[in-house]
Amino acid sequence: MSGIVAGRVVIVTGAARGIGRGHALEFARHGARVVVNDLGAEVDGTGSSAGPAGQVVEEIRTMGGEAIVNGEDISDFEGAGRLVRAAVDHYGDLHVLVNNAGILRDRMLVNMTIEEWDSVVRVHLRGTFAPMRHAATFWRERSKAGVPVDARIINTTSSSGIYGNPGQSNYGAAKAGIASLTVIAAQELARYGVTVNALAPTALTRMTENLSAGGRFDELRPEDVAPLAVWLACAEARGITGRVFNVRGGVISVAEGWHAGPEVDKGARWEPAELGAVIPDLVARAVPNALQNGRIPGRQD
Repeated sequence: MSGIVAGRVVIVTGAARGIGRGHALEFARHGARVVVNDLGAEVDGTGSSAGPAGQVVEEIRTMGGEAIVNGEDISDFEGAGRLVRAAVDHYGDLHVLVNNAGILRDRMLVNMTIEEWDSVVRVHLRGTFAPMRHAATFWRERSKAGVPVDARIINTTSSSGIYGNPGQSNYGAAKAGIASLTVIAAQELARYGVTVNALAPTALTRMTENLSAGGRFDELRPEDVAPLAVWLACAEARGITGRVFNVRGGVISVAEGWHAGPEVDKGARWEPAELGAVIPDLVARAVPNALQNGRIPGRQD
């Protein structure tokens, strides 16, 4: 199959349903060979089944593409290593890692259990780090051996992590961690020919169907997130790294991260009692935190 990622080997985690399924199919349509990774769990992370991932593989093969199923748990460090090796062993190389797998266990902070916290952070944050670590090691070794590397990591963060959403402190903390991990990994891996970016998608999936997403339903199709992921994986995107992109239907924007705002320098150590005349003024002059939709209150652009 021809396309802008023709011949590239792509791992997509959480690829059996929703956004991950959309990624897998879109990559295949544009010529990539796809490793469809999914544990087959429920939204809360319980249970497992190979069926949905197998159905995605069959869809890809029916359209004339190449794909294999992988059922490794990406939050297990050794399992993530086996996932990367499976791609290399089967296709002889790895060019793109799309970290998409996730679960939800929403709860207000005062009611959240440690198990609900740990399970979500494990799947999202550890489940992004572990495949990245193994893939990065593979690409670094290739680069040091003199083999040209033009590789991509595409992570999945969320508006809950970069803008905030009550009831999702576990999910939001993990997703904020993924955004920071993306920026740092981009700085570390550039020397090896690897770019690292992240998507903050808005789409109606099993994970979001009970949330109030706003907008028209046709703006929230999970498959509409995939075109940006595919473009970021192509040769033309090799100069884009360390960025987080909001994507909702046909709308794409760049998420602008934390940056230093108004400041004051006394030139000496502050006394706590002095700060009452300082901090409120700094906050008043600072840009307000973004709303859940990423917009700055009072701004029109």
